[in-house]
Amino acid sequence: MSGGAPKSIGGEYGAIRANVDIQELNTYLKSHVPSVAAPVQVQQFKFGQSNPTYFLTDSRYKLVLPQLVPFESNFSSAKRFVLRKKPAGQLLSSTAHQIEREYRILSALHRYNTSPTTKPEQIVHVPQPFVLCEDKSVIGTPFYIMEYLEGRIFTDTRMLELPPHDRRECWISAIRSLAALAALDPFQIGLDNFGPTTDYFPRQIKSLTRISVAQSQAIDVETGKATGNVPYFEEMVDWYQNNLPDERKTGLRIVHGDYKLDNIIFHPTDNRVIGILDWELCTLGSPLADLANLTQPWAIDARHIPKDSLITEFTVIKPFKNATKDVPIPLEDLEREYCRLTNQPYPIKEMVFARSWMLFRLAIISQGIAARYARRQASSEKAYIHPHFFPVVGRLAKSILEDDGVTIGAKPKL
Repeated sequence: MSGGAPKSIGGEYGAIRANVDIQELNTYLKSHVPSVAAPVQVQQFKFGQSNPTYFLTDSRYKLVLPQLVPFESNFSSAKRFVLRKKPAGQLLSSTAHQIEREYRILSALHRYNTSPTTKPEQIVHVPQPFVLCEDKSVIGTPFYIMEYLEGRIFTDTRMLELPPHDRRECWISAIRSLAALAALDPFQIGLDNFGPTTDYFPRQIKSLTRISVAQSQAIDVETGKATGNVPYFEEMVDWYQNNLPDERKTGLRIVHGDYKLDNIIFHPTDNRVIGILDWELCTLGSPLADLANLTQPWAIDARHIPKDSLITEFTVIKPFKNATKDVPIPLEDLEREYCRLTNQPYPIKEMVFARSWMLFRLAIISQGIAARYARRQASSEKAYIHPHFFPVVGRLAKSILEDDGVTIGAKPKL
């Protein structure tokens, strides 16, 4: 346990940026969601690049106790909620913004977590889901409501707010939570038809390259310029397709799809995970994708990041590779703990592929935010950065392979 009083870190919310019809929402809540005492007060979280996310305070909380209450109190979860909705307007991709899938995975994991046969160390911590509304007439798009968890969200992977020992404990807890997810058989918790059962990486490459082509053609409403391609797009896709890992080693597992530090809620004082958020990209596939995503900073060298003020202020990228300060824990310690918990040999040779692909995938996701920004549909306050950000991330994906001795775009010898 870390010393001192609990400090509120992350999860900031404020004025509503993407409007919702609060009157219609309250009418729906009164009729369909007895767990929430309408009318609710609505604010919007500052996070939420893809799906607008709102903080709901119900009438009981406001009347009974206006100030913050201790984490262990029933008020903490029972009177405050989170609403996640799809963005308004025409969407570029039919596979993104799938809050229905988020709700389904949260429901399955909540049932598993509360089963009497599930041991404490096997729990995959998630907020309790309450309702999914697919009726667009209520607030304009489908949405769902889940439990609000009081805790710490760290947006900077260095975790400079904490002393070194606490940083290490938090990262180890994040690895243990990921290993618990990787241990789950999706067929045993009702997710047998949750996603395709074919190999994960070929599926991802096929679908995301198609999406990326569409995103690249989005025209900015003010400048008239196209969003553009991820750098070395064709050469990188060709390499991935010809160097696929053997997924039989790990078997088919639940893939969170965006497992990273700022999608994890830690207990207010203990250095342990109490909730995993943002499951919209969840599917079935290779657990190495999530491990690569979580440990991404250790794959990035500062020398590959341009000294552009727009990029350096964007806290997603913190390069730990070859760094001599502010690295919270050695990469080897994380990977060895993961291998121990998942019963596989260290090191995992497929991680070079996985880390590069997950960065390339991040570039495509960032390109998607840039495309929504071009149409002025993006919900994030920092969406304007992404037209500059996604090319940098695409080049980082290439640098991972080149640092491992791979030459991208080289013509084969005759």
